[in-house]
Parts: sequence; C-alpha cells; structure tokens
Amino acid sequence: MSLLKTLDSKFFHAEIPYKPMGKYAHFLTIRVTESYPLFQTDGELNKARVRAGIENAAPISRLTMFKRKQSTPERLVGRELLRNYSFMTDEECEYNVKFAMDNPDCIIYGFAIGDSGSEKSKVVVDTAFSITTFDGSHETFTLNAPFENGTMASKGEAGSKPGEVTSRINQQDHIRPQVFFPSIVTLKDPTEASFLYVFNNILRTRHYGAQTTRTGRLRNELVGVVFADGEITSNLRWTQAIYDQMQAKNTLQITDPLNEDEVLETAIATIQTLMAEEFIVHTDLIGSDFQALLAEVKTLTGQESGMRSLLQQADVEAKAYAKKHISKKSTTTRAK
Repeated sequence: MSLLKTLDSKFFHAEIPYKPMGKYAHFLTIRVTESYPLFQTDGELNKARVRAGIENAAPISRLTMFKRKQSTPERLVGRELLRNYSFMTDEECEYNVKFAMDNPDCIIYGFAIGDSGSEKSKVVVDTAFSITTFDGSHETFTLNAPFENGTMASKGEAGSKPGEVTSRINQQDHIRPQVFFPSIVTLKDPTEASFLYVFNNILRTRHYGAQTTRTGRLRNELVGVVFADGEITSNLRWTQAIYDQMQAKNTLQITDPLNEDEVLETAIATIQTLMAEEFIVHTDLIGSDFQALLAEVKTLTGQESGMRSLLQQADVEAKAYAKKHISKKSTTTRAK
C-alpha cells in the first residue's frame, strides 16, 4: 500500500535490493544551530582550511560537522521511535553493543558485528561546512561549577568548602547560534518506507554534537529532495556557491548572524544552478516544488496511525531483507 500520493512510485523499489541499483534520493538540508553546540575532536572544535567560494579563491577556515555527528543523532531518533511503537526492544537490539540485524535501523543505516555479520549503510552523509568563517562562528566560554550554597569555585583558590582547593574552571569553544551548515543526506536505492523513515528522522532530530542533554540544539530546514540515478554535488561546493552569491549581494555578515530567509533563498537558488550543471538523470523537487511533499510527510508523521503505518512497512521490508540476505551471509561466515 502506497503511503504517499505526491510522488511517482518509479522513484522507489518495491523491496530493498541486495545490490546497488542506481536509484538515489538526496535530501537537501540546511542545518541551523539554535544554541551552542560542540562539534569537536580531542577538545577542539572541528574546522578545515578551504577555498571561500567557487569564484572567490581566498582560503578561509570553516567549522566542520563530520558525517557521524550528523547521522548518529538521526539514527538514534529513529531507534527511539521503533522502541516507542514496539517494533524493537533493548534486549534484542542495543546500539553499538548488540544489533538485531533485522529492523529498519540496522538495514537502512547499517551495522558491523565482527564475524557475526555486517550490512553497509544505505544512508550516505558527508562532512558539512559552515557558510561563515570559523572566527565569526564560534566563541569561547569560561565554565565553572557552583556549590549547593550558590557560590562559585575558581581555579586554584580555596572553594566554598572549607580547606578544600578546587579546580573547577575551564574554557571551551562553542559554536554560536544561527550558524548554517548546508548538508546533503543521500539514501541509496530507497523504498517508499525507507525514504519516509530517513525523511522523518531528519525532520525530528533536534540535538547534535557533544553534551546533547544540555546544549547542541539544531534545527533542520529541508529545502528539497532530488531523485537521481547518481550522486550529486558535494556539501562543500554547495556551501561555496552560497558564499559567493551572498557575498555578491552584500548579505554575508561578518559579525552579525546571517539572515535565515536570505540563506534559504540563496541555498535554493544555488542548488538549482548546481543541479543544472550535473551530467545525470534527475528529478528536482526544490523550493516551492517541494512544499506539497513536505506538507504530506508532516501530516503523515504527525499522526500516530500514520507513524505506525510507516514504521510497520519499514519493519516488514527490513525483516524480509534480513531473512533473504543477512541470515545467508551469517551462515556462510560461520561455515568458513
């Protein structure tokens, strides 16, 4: 049974194929920070020295959001929904500990369990780059810890507890609010259910990066979906195209946050230009052409019955795939 009325069934497989079949669904996303998230390695914010734009050849430093910083939170949101609707339990599937190998999370996002089996992810996410420079996109906070009586402890001084020397002060770089990361999330060989599963995970995920219980708030603004028979442009090139156009229109602020409406408008215009340069067969639902699909998906996933139908179909497909392919691979591995 089809769950969507706004899309042609030709974009989807009837079942999850075992081998690559050359169908791609690309979700065009602008990730917008809404608090002070941390995307870091070894205590430092991740950044890269890259060309400013396609036309502007000057090198600049940009904040980076590595692929696992994007895909893992979205994957965990999907797993949460599977448990909530009783399609998965912690006893049978625990993330990075014990994979059940037969639910939508395992089949769509992949897993690896030593000699027991593995499945390559069908979701491809690459590093995303901030539109603005590193210097204009972060700030340093001084952190300290209060005692229960409300006083603060400073480094090396006698704290609020008599006779006790504390070291509770620290400095940490945080990404500022309203920093924009253009990001393309690609789903290989989608079925309708897997397409909706990934789509919903992107829409629902709200926290990214370290310390997600206290900070890391981020909103995903989807501006379109591209169906194609191959991969499309990179996150970096899309970001550079946005930078060029905003700089040309004098809307690229150095110290103040970028205007979100201007960013989204420019993101739509630049991805349409980049898609016109591609040498692949593609159908673009971008900007106003995307609104009908977005509204239908929000209506479907905003109702318990719709969400249950989506997850049930995804679960049926995942279990059929696992029975046909994963169990066979596991048996072959054990035989060796």
